[in-house]
Amino acid sequence: MYSSFYTAALGAVGQQSKLNVVANNLANVNNYGFKAKNAVFRDLMYYNLNNYNGDETSIKAGTGIYMEKADTNFEPSGFELTERDYDFAILEDGFFMLRNPATNDITYTRNGRFSLSLRGEEFYLVNDSGNLVLDQNQNPIQMVVDEYGKNTLEAQPAVYDFAVKNGMQNVGDNEYVPVEKNGDPILTDQEALQGALEMSGVDTANEIVRMIESQRAYSYALKMVQTSDEVTATINGLRG
Repeated sequence: MYSSFYTAALGAVGQQSKLNVVANNLANVNNYGFKAKNAVFRDLMYYNLNNYNGDETSIKAGTGIYMEKADTNFEPSGFELTERDYDFAILEDGFFMLRNPATNDITYTRNGRFSLSLRGEEFYLVNDSGNLVLDQNQNPIQMVVDEYGKNTLEAQPAVYDFAVKNGMQNVGDNEYVPVEKNGDPILTDQEALQGALEMSGVDTANEIVRMIESQRAYSYALKMVQTSDEVTATINGLRG
């Protein structure tokens, strides 16, 4: 009896977590380079039922589900032409490599909305968080003056990829860091499209469908909690 109560309660908690993922996706529908996430659920660990002697049996029971993780869909999205000199879009798989100037930590992003930042006496290409954009040699990209006296970038932002992208950690600001299973970054030969930005990977219609499904599942789980509580109260009343 109590198992049904907790199973329903955990179902409601899981659907609330899923709604949080959907809400985050919808909130970033207009953010360049954003990649939508999908809630992944898993059964809670099952336990053995004991016989009258207290010994474990082959019969097992479960106690519901929980949200294990939120997978990120790194599939390329469409792009928008901006004609800005420091906007770049990756048309295929891959990431821009960034370096934090204060900590030297490396992160990766698909948001190519860059700008120039004065550091010392030189201008460098940075993202919205102030992290340095790196070239194919993993060096920061400076603005230089070409032979015609025009300001230009000394190199183009390089595109790096990973053999396995599943499990990359989102550290905020549309940036990711690899985990052990992702392996080392691989320099690709593709060139980012200058003067364009990748659109958000959020499918609004799909997210609204997920939201409706989750809301209904949440409502049903709460009704199950209520029913289980009423049945328990009835049984306790009969015992009295």
